[in-house]
Amino acid sequence: MSGAEVAGVIAAVALLVIALAIAIVAIRLSAVTKEIKNTVAEVNQTLTIVNGEVKPLTNEIEALLTKSNTLLNDVNGKVAAVDPVFTAIGELGESVSDLNTATRNLTTKVTSGVQNTAKVTAAAKVGQMAMSMLKKKDTKAN
Repeated sequence: MSGAEVAGVIAAVALLVIALAIAIVAIRLSAVTKEIKNTVAEVNQTLTIVNGEVKPLTNEIEALLTKSNTLLNDVNGKVAAVDPVFTAIGELGESVSDLNTATRNLTTKVTSGVQNTAKVTAAAKVGQMAMSMLKKKDTKAN
């Protein structure tokens, strides 16, 4: 075998190795492609199931939101109707407080008046005693 023939054999073996490597890569790539295809099929199937279940859930959620809005509007209406009652109760509390203040002031004035009346009564008694003594003195002097 000459050098050219050896080189030809080496080149043929190298091409064979390259061809085998490409074949192995192609086979593995084919297997990976099949796995990806199966995975995509499973994902599509799962999405179909999920989409089928989401529609009823969406309808239920929408119905619940509608009921919640209705109840909230009802509560707001009732709060608006009760609000004047609380305002009236607050005003009544203020009126009762004002009445208590006026009663305290009146009690203070009455107590002060009673004390003054007691002083006037005592002064009147002293005056009566003084007059009776003066009359007795005038009667004895005559």
